[in-house]
Amino acid sequence: MKALIQRVRRASVEVDEYCIGAIEQGLLAYIGLGHEDDLQTAQRMIDKILTYRIFENEDDPAKSGKLDKNVQQVGGGLLLVSQFTLMAKTDKGRRPDFGCAMAPEAAQALFAQLVDYAKTQHPTVATGQFGADMQVESINDGPLNFLLEVR
Repeated sequence: MKALIQRVRRASVEVDEYCIGAIEQGLLAYIGLGHEDDLQTAQRMIDKILTYRIFENEDDPAKSGKLDKNVQQVGGGLLLVSQFTLMAKTDKGRRPDFGCAMAPEAAQALFAQLVDYAKTQHPTVATGQFGADMQVESINDGPLNFLLEVR
């Protein structure tokens, strides 16, 4: 499983010109699911995302400028967007190979479980719509982007 996380000042997802998910300060996380992923993998990924320290510690002058806090500690939101393209193999040729991505039906079920788990761990969770043509808008803060992997 892969997650591309972005520290954002705000982010939102629209489907058919209707906003279906939005957060203020926090993390926008694109989630890619692979064949071997399961609920335990999804839970480990959410735990990692929620505790990954990519926010500055503004409370302690000695730690000014250091990435010392996680999204939970700053009270930020979490916007989860399913993104099968993260699983693409791109090392050969000029066209992505999506053979490593989980089949859509299984991925939809696992993504729903991932979201449910995230909602039990964090108070502010929004999502996109699985399989929809989404327009994602964000104000990247930093910019800070990290590719996380969990097996």
